[in-house]
Amino acid sequence: MKGVVFTEFLKMVDEVFSPEMTELIIIESKVESHGVYTSVGTYPHTEILQLVTALHKRTGAPVRDLVNAFGKYLFNAFTEQYPHFFENQYSAFEFLKGVDGYIHAEVHKLYPEALTPSVIADQKGDKHLDIEYQSECPFAELAGGLLEACVEHFKEDINIERPFTGKDGCSAKFSLVRA
Repeated sequence: MKGVVFTEFLKMVDEVFSPEMTELIIIESKVESHGVYTSVGTYPHTEILQLVTALHKRTGAPVRDLVNAFGKYLFNAFTEQYPHFFENQYSAFEFLKGVDGYIHAEVHKLYPEALTPSVIADQKGDKHLDIEYQSECPFAELAGGLLEACVEHFKEDINIERPFTGKDGCSAKFSLVRA
């Protein structure tokens, strides 16, 4: 998993909780990297799971809620760090239809070893978009947060439902319907 995910997670913990909390979860999670990440580095996805688990134990917040909140935070970080991905994008549906074919393709050009999830978008008319998410990592909740933040970013009135989430958290289906 690319280091940008780790660096942004630690930034979120700093901002939402405190720098002290960040230090505590790094120590308590006993991650192999000792919490030292670079945005371009590659790290085992299990480390983010360890960090989230440590944050859950410290705060009592459900893991699902923490990961979803991180998805929202991460989307907003992406809009700031990679504004070219959002140029000439005027709707959540149009943006989401390009995630797999354009954004993930660009990520692989820069980082051929990157493991990006599969995000298949199937538009069913003007008001309905289905998203099928598949990953080697259990981040369906992260995907949910990313989708919610995307809808907020484009300031659209879209209802997001999740008719399916795999038991392992590595897959999910989302249904987005414009009001």
